[in-house]
Amino acid sequence: MTDAAGPDDLHERTASGVEVERVLVVTAHPDDVDFGAAGTVATWTDRGIEVVYCIVTDGDAGGFDPAIPRTAIAGIRRDEQAAAAKAVGVERLVFLGYPDGRLLPTLDLRRDISRVIRQVRPQRLLCQCPQRNFSRIYASHPDHLAAGEAALCAVYPDARNPFTFTELIDEGLDAWSVQDVWMMGGPNPQHPVDITDHLDRKISALLCHASQHPDPDQMATRVRAWGAMQAEQFGLGAGRAAESFQVIDTR
Repeated sequence: MTDAAGPDDLHERTASGVEVERVLVVTAHPDDVDFGAAGTVATWTDRGIEVVYCIVTDGDAGGFDPAIPRTAIAGIRRDEQAAAAKAVGVERLVFLGYPDGRLLPTLDLRRDISRVIRQVRPQRLLCQCPQRNFSRIYASHPDHLAAGEAALCAVYPDARNPFTFTELIDEGLDAWSVQDVWMMGGPNPQHPVDITDHLDRKISALLCHASQHPDPDQMATRVRAWGAMQAEQFGLGAGRAAESFQVIDTR
């Protein structure tokens, strides 16, 4: 399923034509979704689609200021992510609390993401790519790879199979099938989203992560350049900004 023109109905319907009422975003760290997809999230929430964030770690290995106690970082980053989410219309966040920098796509992580899928019951899941990018190493933080792999495993087969993680059935959580996956940073980003009208909200969301940005002005400049580059790549025209995704039909 691919359409480089980016039809509007792909926001509101899955690859198979199912109406999108809820989207679950699964990322490794606070701020990952804001770098990769905050403009798209704002587009969805403006259309009345509920978006829920599942953040796997608290980002407790992040930051740049040695004066801040490491024990305080997790709480700071949760608060920053909540503020960033609000900037793009997201109210519901789930933090799984795994340790930053030591993430692996374990069965426990797959079960915990499957639990959230069954709780939220989304038609769409947005996640990170589990494949290493050798041309841009910064896109391939090991935690991103692990979170992406675990999220895709949770989509298929874990969350939809009632006989996988039967303890979730005991918790009253029935199996649920996600209809499509939008993947950030994938090897074949074929679907652009024009975020020109939401670019300032994306930057506002990113600036909420103050503990991560020693030079916020430079960060904003860089984000605008990334958005323009994506728009140019997909022929959206001068003065536009875009985010792009690999869309996977997971029926």
